[in-house]
Amino acid sequence: MRQVALNTHISGKFNTELENLRNSVLTMGGEVEQQLIDTLKAIRTNNAGLAEKVVLNDLKINSMEIQIDEECLRIIAKRHPTASDLRMIMTISKAITDIERMGDEIERIARLVTKNKLPASKSIQSSMLLIGERVVAMMRGTFDALARQDEQSALQVYEQDNRIDREYKRLLTYTTEEMERSSEGMQDWLEILWALRSLERIGDRCKNLCEYVVSLTRGQDVRHMPLENMQQKIENLS
Repeated sequence: MRQVALNTHISGKFNTELENLRNSVLTMGGEVEQQLIDTLKAIRTNNAGLAEKVVLNDLKINSMEIQIDEECLRIIAKRHPTASDLRMIMTISKAITDIERMGDEIERIARLVTKNKLPASKSIQSSMLLIGERVVAMMRGTFDALARQDEQSALQVYEQDNRIDREYKRLLTYTTEEMERSSEGMQDWLEILWALRSLERIGDRCKNLCEYVVSLTRGQDVRHMPLENMQQKIENLS
């Protein structure tokens, strides 16, 4: 594991500001992770009240993004960071956008419960929950890799998305078959399909964060690279 050593600053306050910034993005990540856990619980128990709490709490996630983004800009303007400090701030600035988008996707899923639009098929519901649990595990691993700046863990988490994609495609095929046999309204099915897509998209957002971790620790932009290319680049830079 290779961590970024932040520069030594004459100003102890600058060190505190950077540490607070890192803690803030991890707190935001923890909030979003809990949002997904609560949403899955709401689906499992058909708890509209809990789902509504998730929907309302998305405003808190939005507010956290704005506050952290403003703090990033303030530090850049006031401290003129360079090297690893600047990389850290820019990584956080990009990460909070993906984390906020995760919150939006979770809100979409929660609205299935608040609108009483959960699929009648228990098979679809159980498959949704299975994929959801895998996504929770991926999120947890992602935020842990970000907290520890652990590129190897980030790569391992990155690879988990392949399994989620496979399970999503199988569920999508099954759901389409159920649609053809069902007499339910097409609008209800479209909302279910969008919710399934949201689960898959959260995994993609986690992949983005894992790329940021590797870029942070290595100082190399690895976005949009296949996994094997990222691994090769890390080996070449070691």
